[in-house]
Amino acid sequence: MSRRSLGTAIALIGVGVVAGVILMTSFSTNAIEQLFAQDVELGAASPPAPAPPAVKLLNDQFANVAGAVTQSVVSISVKTDRKSMMRGMPQDFFRFFGPDFGAPNEEDESPQLPEGEASGSGVVITADGYVVTNNHVVESAKEGGITVTTIDQKQFKAKLVGRDPLTDLAVLKIDGRFSPAHLAQRSDIRIGEWVVAVGSPLGLKSTVTTGIVSAMGRSIGIVGTNEMNSQRNRYAAENFIQTDAAINPGNSGGGLFNLNGSLVGINTAIASQSGVNAGYGFAIPIDMVRSVVLDLIDDGKIERGYIGVEITSVDEATAKAVGLSKVAGVSVNRVVKGGAAEAAGLEVGDVILDVDGKPVKTSSDLQNEIVLRRAGDKVNLKIWRDGREIAKTVKLKAPDGVDVASRSGSDDNSRAVDESEPVTIKGLGFTAAALTSEQRSTFNVKTGVYVAKVDRMGQMARRGLRQGTVILKADGKEVFSPAQLKRVISAKEPGDGMMFVVKDSDGSKQAITVEVPEL
Repeated sequence: MSRRSLGTAIALIGVGVVAGVILMTSFSTNAIEQLFAQDVELGAASPPAPAPPAVKLLNDQFANVAGAVTQSVVSISVKTDRKSMMRGMPQDFFRFFGPDFGAPNEEDESPQLPEGEASGSGVVITADGYVVTNNHVVESAKEGGITVTTIDQKQFKAKLVGRDPLTDLAVLKIDGRFSPAHLAQRSDIRIGEWVVAVGSPLGLKSTVTTGIVSAMGRSIGIVGTNEMNSQRNRYAAENFIQTDAAINPGNSGGGLFNLNGSLVGINTAIASQSGVNAGYGFAIPIDMVRSVVLDLIDDGKIERGYIGVEITSVDEATAKAVGLSKVAGVSVNRVVKGGAAEAAGLEVGDVILDVDGKPVKTSSDLQNEIVLRRAGDKVNLKIWRDGREIAKTVKLKAPDGVDVASRSGSDDNSRAVDESEPVTIKGLGFTAAALTSEQRSTFNVKTGVYVAKVDRMGQMARRGLRQGTVILKADGKEVFSPAQLKRVISAKEPGDGMMFVVKDSDGSKQAITVEVPEL
């Protein structure tokens, strides 16, 4: 080989080495690893448990419902005069957990919005912008302080159309064209069916949670109270849908929907010791929502009618006391003076079995039927009295229409009072004494015995008997003396039910039922 050819070969080899070094250094470590890992497969080739068609359809339906109903659910921010807690819920929201659930104390480290701000949710119910929410979300709003935000993040100043504290509902109005929710029928709601809750909990807008309807007709004693007075308004109406779909502060006023995407209720409260979801939430049923909303849109107020009674659900002791063959209906504990019930002839101790042919099993059932009606409407009641069914027609009155009038305590058939020594019924936990002339005048009665003492831990106290009242009847019999009352009670067998009719100094009457113990 000539020296020239040798030089050329060496030059070519050098060029190749340099090119190779440059090429190798241009590859990163990852590139080299990827080059040699092209045949590696990550994960299994197929899902381990493919969903059957029915499950896929259900999954698709949940997704379809969520996508559809979020278009009609809005978030609501409110400027108030009060400091908010738990990311903006009004302070009095914690009343909506009920007296046994408690509220956060001032030392809790829960996040707070600045003073004067609160938040909640709402549902658009008409195409032209009427929005339903909870009264407790907006009741403390400043003038012009309510802002509604839709799912596309558009903001609208809202006008407060009207509020109804006795059902905890309110209606707002925003200007524009919107996608309203479809309203279900209450008769279509079933315990056990799937539901979807939509709202803005804890400041998280358009949040969707799922669960089932776990109970119907719940009354938990939260509606109709206020900050200044914890005593509940006797005209407040509750008939909640209970659900285990997660509901948290901020969900108030949002929607509870079925798997058709129809609105079945307005989320209102949670049962919680911590202030956040602990398993159960409560929603106002759609029939109550529909009735209240229509009235508020019409003239901004409710022309609700009332029977004028205070009631409790019949329990086993009451059923035994009045001779019912089964536990059903609601017991009339008090009749409001001058009210519709008094005018129709209802009496303390009556049991209301149905309204316009619809059976009522609980006090919530009766409330729900009456709250759908207006002052001046007539309702037909089936009543259980003195061991038989009777019919009464009641023309409902508005509370302002009640004319208070005096009424005699009993007919003029008094007997001479004898055996007037006080008696103590230890098994029931109270002491009865003969009436003095002054007490007869105070209570406007001619017969009865005075409740001189009540054991706070006794059975009668637990059922509502208070010291300073008068027992008029026991087991359907007029009471004339302490000794006679004791004989009436002693004639009953242990385990029997017994009803007492008691009168307060203000003239109101109350029915108290107990199970007779061993005396």
